[in-house]
Formats: sequence, structure tokens, C-alpha cells
Amino acid sequence: MTELLPYVAALLAAGAFAGILAGLLGVGGGIVLVPAFAAILTAAGYGAGDLMQVCLATSLSTIFVTSIRSVLAHNRKGAVDWDILRAWAPWIMLGAIVGVWLVSRLSTQQLKAIFGVLVLCVASFMLISRADWRLADTPPEGARRAALGGTVGLVGVLLGIGGGSLGVPMLTLHGRPMHRAVATSAGFGAVIALPSVLAFLFVPAAGAPPGTVGSVNLPIFALTIAMTLLTAPIGANLAHGTDARRLRRIFAVFLLAVGLNMLRKALL
Repeated sequence: MTELLPYVAALLAAGAFAGILAGLLGVGGGIVLVPAFAAILTAAGYGAGDLMQVCLATSLSTIFVTSIRSVLAHNRKGAVDWDILRAWAPWIMLGAIVGVWLVSRLSTQQLKAIFGVLVLCVASFMLISRADWRLADTPPEGARRAALGGTVGLVGVLLGIGGGSLGVPMLTLHGRPMHRAVATSAGFGAVIALPSVLAFLFVPAAGAPPGTVGSVNLPIFALTIAMTLLTAPIGANLAHGTDARRLRRIFAVFLLAVGLNMLRKALL
């Protein structure tokens, strides 16, 4: 137990940090949890095998709980656009299932490289985007909806994240007010996580740490979710007294460092 304490403390710290970021910036914690899980498990001696598969699957399991909690809170304020959520859900789920299939067939090094590139893309958009940018006045329908919804689900699984990092900019670029985009994207997170986590429970991971069912590590899930649920309200309270735009820029620079570091590890 003494040997495990530093890793438990690191997991609790990662969960606390992810919860504060989720409440403060509305970006979800997965984009922080995945590299944190990878670093902690590698330090604990589980760096080989399907490391990234376990990190992504376990991150998504925490996203499901936090997304449900978030969307229910937003719904009490009448901010969730259920028509958009219902229309997009099938395509997001389909993209998520394709994402699980891809993750199960890619190596840890390949997944690290993909994660690094995608995080750099997210961070770059956060740095340069403006609130008044628009692609259209209404969300897309038909084939464009299917393509964008599938992309949200696919990228969500490849990054181990919920709907905030992708859904919020996608909806605001199509004319949705920010508060409704944030609320509806919380629902996207649950839609991404539900089918992917159920699938990952039946996808075995080589070299997984103890307590792993399929690719989802239950002890890591329990420790992380306990902290994210505890600290997310703290982040939400902090958000009311801070410059959110400036914080997003700082977080984007942090993500650039995270993405570059993951790419470095993928090339080693």
C-alpha cells in the first residue's frame, strides 16, 4: 500500500484539476485526464501493451458521469436544446462506435500520435477563435449533420473527451448562443461516452493494471470521479469572477505543451 500511495495521490490530483477545469472553462476533463493517466500508469510500470486504450476508455467512463450531472443541471435552467441533441445523437453514437473500433486496432504509439495532433488542433482553435465567428445561422441538417455528428463522436473517443471541446465551437459557429451550446454539448458528452464505454467493457487490453474490466480501469474511474464531482462546482464558482476568455487562452497554451509532449513520446 505504501508503494501505491504516490500513484493514488497523483490520480486524485489529476481528477481534482480536471474537475476544476470542467467547471471553470466548460471544456471537460478528458483532455487532461488521458495524458495524466498515461503518465501515472507508465510510472507505475504499465507503460507497455494497450496503455492508451485503457486511458481513453477510463477517461470516457468518467465523462459519462460528469456529463449526465452537467446536462441535468443545465436542464433545470432550461438551457438544453433537446431537439438538437435528439437529432445529432444517432450520428454521434455511430462515430463513437467507429472510434472504439479504431482504438482497438491501433497501437499505443499510434494513439499517442493521433492524440497529440488532435490536441494541437483543439488548442490552436482556442487560441485564434473569436466569439463572432459564424459558418451559418442554424445547425446543419442532412448529410452535413451526419458528417459533423459522426466526427464529434469519433474524435471524442480518440481523445477520450466529452462534447465540450468540439460541440461548443461547432454549435456557436452555427448560430447557437454560448449558454445553450455549452448546455447541449454536455449532452453530447453522455452520448459519446455511453456506447463507447459499453463497447470498451468487452474490448480486452493487453498489459492492463489490476481492476480493469475490458479496457476500463475501475479503481482509476472511482478515484477520478470522486474528485471531479467534488471540484467541478469550485471551478464553476471561480468562473464567475474571472476573465474566461483569458483563461481559455492560457489553457490553450497549456494544451499546446500537452500535445507536443504526447507527440514527442509517440516518436520515441
